[in-house]
Amino acid sequence: MSKYDIIVLGSGPGGYVTAIRASQLGFKTAVIEKESLGGVCLNWGCIPTKALLKSAQVFDYLKHAEDYGLSLENLDKDFTKVVERSRGVANGMSNGVQFLMKKNKIDVINGFGKLKPGKKVEVDGKEYTADHIIIATGSRSRQLPNIPQDGKKVIGYREAMTLKKQPKSMIVVGSGAIGAEFAHFYNAMGTQVTIVEYLPNLVPLEDEEVSKQFERSFKKAGIKVMTNASVESVDTSGKSITATVKTKKGEEVLEAEIVLSAVGIKSNLENIGLEEVGIVVDRDKIVVNDWYQTNIPGYYAIGDITPGPALAHVASAEGITCVEKIKGIHVEAIDYGNIPGCTYATPEIASVGMTEKQAIEAGYELKIGKFPFSASGKASAAGTKEGFVKVIFDAKYGEWLGCHMIGAGVTDMIAEAVLGRKLETTGHEVLKTIHPHPTMSEAVMEAVADAYGEVIHL
Repeated sequence: MSKYDIIVLGSGPGGYVTAIRASQLGFKTAVIEKESLGGVCLNWGCIPTKALLKSAQVFDYLKHAEDYGLSLENLDKDFTKVVERSRGVANGMSNGVQFLMKKNKIDVINGFGKLKPGKKVEVDGKEYTADHIIIATGSRSRQLPNIPQDGKKVIGYREAMTLKKQPKSMIVVGSGAIGAEFAHFYNAMGTQVTIVEYLPNLVPLEDEEVSKQFERSFKKAGIKVMTNASVESVDTSGKSITATVKTKKGEEVLEAEIVLSAVGIKSNLENIGLEEVGIVVDRDKIVVNDWYQTNIPGYYAIGDITPGPALAHVASAEGITCVEKIKGIHVEAIDYGNIPGCTYATPEIASVGMTEKQAIEAGYELKIGKFPFSASGKASAAGTKEGFVKVIFDAKYGEWLGCHMIGAGVTDMIAEAVLGRKLETTGHEVLKTIHPHPTMSEAVMEAVADAYGEVIHL
């Protein structure tokens, strides 16, 4: 039996980051992985989707070359090569994690790990033991009984990344980050896309003004948007798929080559030994405390399998917090009210903190500022005038309650608000922080100036 200080079950952005930090802290560490290092994020999620979206962005730029005073003839795309590039990027990142494992002297155990009582994990008949076992098995595409995935006509995000040929038409069910990003990608590539959302707005977790702008942008791009709608059933027996969609006006039957189900995720908790060890699960999530300890001493859980937001950067932060606490370092519990969320469609969406509605419901008196990119010199020069920055402050104390952005490059801008909120920055301090001109980021300062009645460029 091999003995470790820490064993991490799963090597996604939660697992591999946890293992590296554990090794840095002097723990003898092993990672167990049943597929490829990097997990879903590096191989089937965050990274390869961004590669696809970059191809879509370049293709879109080229289609509008004349807007920039350029001429281009015989523009076309090779869908197969676009997919191949995405897979190449993913493979490169996975190889990078392999390098990091070697560099940090972390043992990689390939196979399906099953938890055992007594701080043990069994992998293909061999047992390993550790003082601390951290579960980081992640999640997968959630399947709805009325939209069963067959991997061919009704697909999840994995298949959406590796289709052999581009479909002429697609129905995307769900408009969260995954659904929105794939709807944008396939539409930009030339597929006729319909997106169906059960709730009243696309990207329903976002501030309502952002959602409405996003819907306008999608419609302008040629995507058919159906909100307050649900796919009741799909019929895959014919050459094309027919989907029965329930709307407020009644039922509507849609036809498409492919249906992409993007209705959320399901935790990977099956057959990993939770019941045998006695670890408590509630509503598809492992119950943990602020330091990610389960109810059984020596067993911990992080990432998508716990109740926090199912985001790669959250899983990484949880893993680091977990092992630093094990080491005895003084750490603060993660503030889940200050987690940034990003959607990488066009336009991009980035947000942190409360929406306007949430802040009102919490009883705050608000100062709200908005700055449209149509008034930004950098956005005008770049031809990306769509969208805005919206900031929300507590009128009494100046606390930065929320920041919501939609437009080009905003996923790279949101960290200013996250850091500002972490440091308890007031609106006045942001306003007096000199931002470079011309940049997209100065829209943050301008939005704050608008909230305080000092905006210059509106």
